[in-house]
Amino acid sequence: MKGKSFIAELRAKPGRGPELIALQAELKRLVFEREPDALVYELFQSDEDPDLFQIVATFRDDAAFDHHMQIDFHDRLVPPILACVDGEMKLAFYRSLG
Repeated sequence: MKGKSFIAELRAKPGRGPELIALQAELKRLVFEREPDALVYELFQSDEDPDLFQIVATFRDDAAFDHHMQIDFHDRLVPPILACVDGEMKLAFYRSLG
């Protein structure tokens, strides 16, 4: 099975961008410290629209992604991240081909 990736698009509520960035930075740090099968976890901010963000994450396989979804800090950080999001988060899943 090829690696599992997702791309998420988030729009921060007005004035909540810095909080979203701080929470995502903590999530990224913990992902790399505690999830060896998380190959990529990056947050990108749009140059044209500072409230628009993309998250790109790649996991070695489905089991690594499932582990990510169940790890303790995920449940602690995702609700406050979503509280910073204006509207619905757009989420799409992909498989690596290489």
